[in-house]
Parts: sequence; structure tokens; C-alpha cells
Amino acid sequence: MNITDVRVRKVNDEGKMKAVVSITFDEEFVVHDIKVIEGQNGLFIAMPSRKMGEGDFRDIAHPLTSETRNRIKEAIFAEYEKALENAAAMAASSPEVPGEDTEEEEEETTE
Repeated sequence: MNITDVRVRKVNDEGKMKAVVSITFDEEFVVHDIKVIEGQNGLFIAMPSRKMGEGDFRDIAHPLTSETRNRIKEAIFAEYEKALENAAAMAASSPEVPGEDTEEEEEETTE
């Protein structure tokens, strides 16, 4: 099974959950709501899960082998890094925020 698409749907700057991702296999099967989480030892992925009984969570979908998990993790982290780079580039190239007064504008309005 080949990973044919990875979409970073949501990126968070604050908190432990850094992103929500969807991954497509063979252009035929998609898994939504994979989370990228910042843990004590760095980033990791958490597969979609459902809360059971007394606060326990059970994965809804998950890889059966560590090799498959690593392939998924590497693909997700690569797209997550691209999303971070794109966000940083957009922030660096964005013009001043409309509605914010500059000193020149303030002087003109007070005269």
C-alpha cells in the first residue's frame, strides 16, 4: 500500500497538539484526524481514536507493523515541516496589517 497524499489540515502554534492530518493510500483509502503531538521526546503521531468507558482511548485505525507506522510518520512529518515553512514564509512576506496606524498616519490625523 502506497501513501499517495498527505494533507496537513490544521496547524497549531500553541499547546501540545501541533497539527491534524489526513493521509490517503493508493488514491483509494483515506484516514482523517491523525494528530501531530509534541511530547517530552519530540514530535509523534497519534492515530484517530475514540474515548471508551473510563477515560481510556482506543484507536479507530492504526498500522499493524512498526515499518508501516514509520512510513506514515515520515510522510506526515515531511508535509508538516513544509506547512511550517510555508506559514513562516507567508508571515515574513505579508504586508502591514490593515487598520494598524503608522506614526505618519497618526500625525496626519492629529493635525
